[in-house]
Amino acid sequence: MGLRVAVYGLGEIGRILARTALRRGHELVGAVDIDPKLLGRDVGEILGVEKMGVEVTKDVEKGLSGCEVVLHATGSYLSAVYGQLVDAIRLGKSVVSTCETLAYPYHRYPVLARRLDDLAKSRGSTVIGSGINPGFLLDALAVVLSTPLPILKKIKAKRSLDASKRRRSFIEKIGLGLDPSELLRGLESGRYTGHVGYAESVCIIADAASLSLTRIEEKQEPIVAEDEIRLGDLTIGKGMVRGLRGFAAGYANGVERIRVEFEAAALAPEYEEIVIEGEDHSIAWRSSGTPGDLGTASVILSIAEKLDQMPYGLLTMADLIPFRIRFEGSAKL
Repeated sequence: MGLRVAVYGLGEIGRILARTALRRGHELVGAVDIDPKLLGRDVGEILGVEKMGVEVTKDVEKGLSGCEVVLHATGSYLSAVYGQLVDAIRLGKSVVSTCETLAYPYHRYPVLARRLDDLAKSRGSTVIGSGINPGFLLDALAVVLSTPLPILKKIKAKRSLDASKRRRSFIEKIGLGLDPSELLRGLESGRYTGHVGYAESVCIIADAASLSLTRIEEKQEPIVAEDEIRLGDLTIGKGMVRGLRGFAAGYANGVERIRVEFEAAALAPEYEEIVIEGEDHSIAWRSSGTPGDLGTASVILSIAEKLDQMPYGLLTMADLIPFRIRFEGSAKL
């Protein structure tokens, strides 16, 4: 039997979440957004399906009143969406969010994370942040693939994608076509986010391994076009930003144990690759690429459909994975 879900945030990802929920047999009973262009409109009209009798509202209590689960998709940083999550939790609603830093909030926002955990437990709610990345490809999947190895030395996961095939908002956030210096300044100021969640992926893996990290290094930088690239209405001149690459590395006692890399560039090959080095043998896995937006919606809905089997409180994907892995030299589990 399907769930009664509400979507909080009807941007591009929120709409994909809503459509995916309907495709999987769930009932969409509420929608919350603050965009004046959406308020009062029927959600079915916005989604391009038949009218549903559900209007978009900015009144959180009204929009979430009839749902069992909130599908939240409004922002990448917990500090910016914290109030939205609190409003939903205070209504006793469980929340599955695409917020990247909520995937492992104890890294950047330990105080806010503890507050959310306490509030969710007191209201009988389950809260988790996930998606395709962070949440699955470079972390949960890496843990699952590492399970056959008794003792690990290192995990390295990489994702590469063709940025020219992605939605406009993604192209803008990685600065495609900009001068490299402008993108670097924008990344520093927060005007451009690039990819968010490198360190969160590292932390999910470390948590699943009960590995205490002593340092996490994180960095991203522009990829510069060597020749002019024409992509429909977008032309990337020679020397301009063709894409973005970044990484995070987790160290334990000075030894790099976990590394995740992300590269999004115009005309880049599409794949995910996970290499696990063990004491006894190693494993290498490679895909032909994964659709990011639809993949995120699928992961979010898959989690929502299992919420009734999860404890109350703030969870991470490390809590959901049924396996535990171990690195050499780490404390006994």
